[in-house]
This record gives sequence, structure tokens and C-alpha cells, in this order.
Amino acid sequence: MPLKYKMRRRLSLAVLLIALPVYIIVAVNLMDWLRMRYEGINPVVELVVFVAIGILWVLPFRKVFRGVGLENPNGNGDGRK
Repeated sequence: MPLKYKMRRRLSLAVLLIALPVYIIVAVNLMDWLRMRYEGINPVVELVVFVAIGILWVLPFRKVFRGVGLENPNGNGDGRK
């Protein structure tokens, strides 16, 4: 059962306000752990890991975010885009 437009908007807001900050905290702690575990880690490796972590968070939420910024396809006239 596909999510309705209004539910996707609410869920995307919850993901951005709650899940993303938690994910950032976990990612930074993971990198700190990697720095302690492997002393002298190359900055290029750190950059690659940060870029990968930055992309991986959005993959599970692609369907939630798709079309949220567009006008309501149902056209129920709630006055919002």
C-alpha cells in the first residue's frame, strides 16, 4: 500500500528533524572510533568514508522524499504545495 502524499510529507519532516541528527551523531562517533582504532588514518580515506556515510542515509528514504516538494497530486485544495 503506497503512502499518501500527506503522510509522506509528515514522515519526511520527521526523518529530517529526528532521524538525520541521530544519524549524524552516529556517523561522527563512528569516525572518531575509526580514528582511535587506526591511528594516522589518511584524510582521503576519511573523506571517502564521510561521503559514503552522507549518501547512505538517504537510500532507505527515497520513496518517502520522492515528490514531497511538488504540488499535492490529489488536489484536495489544502492551500499548500
